[in-house]
Amino acid sequence: MDRLMMLRVWSRGCPVEASLNGLPVARTGLEGGAMTLPVHEYLVSGRNRLSFVAGVQSASGELPPVLPRRSRGDLAVTLSLALCNEGQSPSDPNARVLSQLSWSPAVNEAFEWPFSFSKDVELPVNFPRWRWLDAPVITPSTTLTRQVLELLQGLAIDFQRGDAENYLQLSRLRIEELALAYQRTPTAWAQGIREHLQQLFEAGSLATVLPAEPDSFVLRPLAEGRLIEPLLPDGRPVLQTASGEDPLKSQVAWPLRLAQVEGKLYILR
Repeated sequence: MDRLMMLRVWSRGCPVEASLNGLPVARTGLEGGAMTLPVHEYLVSGRNRLSFVAGVQSASGELPPVLPRRSRGDLAVTLSLALCNEGQSPSDPNARVLSQLSWSPAVNEAFEWPFSFSKDVELPVNFPRWRWLDAPVITPSTTLTRQVLELLQGLAIDFQRGDAENYLQLSRLRIEELALAYQRTPTAWAQGIREHLQQLFEAGSLATVLPAEPDSFVLRPLAEGRLIEPLLPDGRPVLQTASGEDPLKSQVAWPLRLAQVEGKLYILR
């Protein structure tokens, strides 16, 4: 497609998690950094909420007690949501910036830490109403945790065999919406996932995807409790390859934002 809604997240001196409409979409490192990504599947027609949290939070998404802090002039955050041409970044002067959040406290300025901020923006675009917006609120329970554990274990074993079909079936609704968001066909999107997993399998990377252990992860509620995300205690996705000892070998992870409908789990994002 020719034009993309892109989000650029940049921070200095602190980690930042950026969210769109209640779903975390990007995170910078402990000392800051930058990340740019397309975000069609998180946006809706009309009013959208762009927000960020600066400071370390738990894997469950809970913030530590908010405490007063004085700036030393070393912190800065910028979020830019822009409509970009193909190959263009939100930082490009010619990109059409639709909303921007900036925070850079002056020296000795008082603020609360962790620091959070949000802003509503009206977008002149036509997105469908995504399924995750109407998913039922999930009630935490031991049965739910067991169900998620079984799903994670099953997918890990499938990946070790190079088998993508169960993952694709669980992700069918997500794939349909991503294909719609980026003007592709669901078949082509699914085939891309299949081919990527096959490449990882042939390289031996999927052998390092280990089944989850009981009590090894937390379930983070998202989108006002309509989705849950299984995360390791350090906030990383549970389903991932091991980085190993090779510093040049990149790690691959599969974030799972799960909905529960009539007792069954589905990957919606």
